[in-house]
Amino acid sequence: MPDAYQAVLVLSFGGPEKRDDVVPFLENVLRGKNVPRERMMEVAEHYYHFDGRSPINDQNRRLIAALSRELDEHGPRLPVYWGNRNWHPLLAATLREMRDNGIRRAMVFVTSAFSSYSGCRQYLEDIDRARAEVGEDAPHLDKLRGFHNHPGFIDSVTAQVEDAFKQIPAARRPAARL
Repeated sequence: MPDAYQAVLVLSFGGPEKRDDVVPFLENVLRGKNVPRERMMEVAEHYYHFDGRSPINDQNRRLIAALSRELDEHGPRLPVYWGNRNWHPLLAATLREMRDNGIRRAMVFVTSAFSSYSGCRQYLEDIDRARAEVGEDAPHLDKLRGFHNHPGFIDSVTAQVEDAFKQIPAARRPAARL
């Protein structure tokens, strides 16, 4: 079936993995934006607090491993690829790998749950830009629907908020705002 999906692409923001990655990562995030270098370096300090390592890539690795197991056990049996907007593995490189592996059509799961410009529409622009960079033989990509209103996501976020709320001393809870 020529229209069948041949792969799943997990598309994420990306994040630095060590101190030396922080500034180049932030330069990627801010490219084309008028953000003063001083402000960028202030943000870099937040990453340096964690030795330059964002948790997002490890979270994506766990997600991809779980998704791969699910697809292997319950189907459809599809390879899972990973590409990022702002750090390695960069989306265009992943699309080249997919193309070289014979993938012509894939569904895309964007890890950003929310429907804002940078959380949704910018990913579509990034897909278009990466496909243009790879060329005519780049895989066709269909973005899956957002999951901000999926009951499983809502239940998970609700449980995390409830757990966080319990960390507030009981006497201060009535004044806590969400």
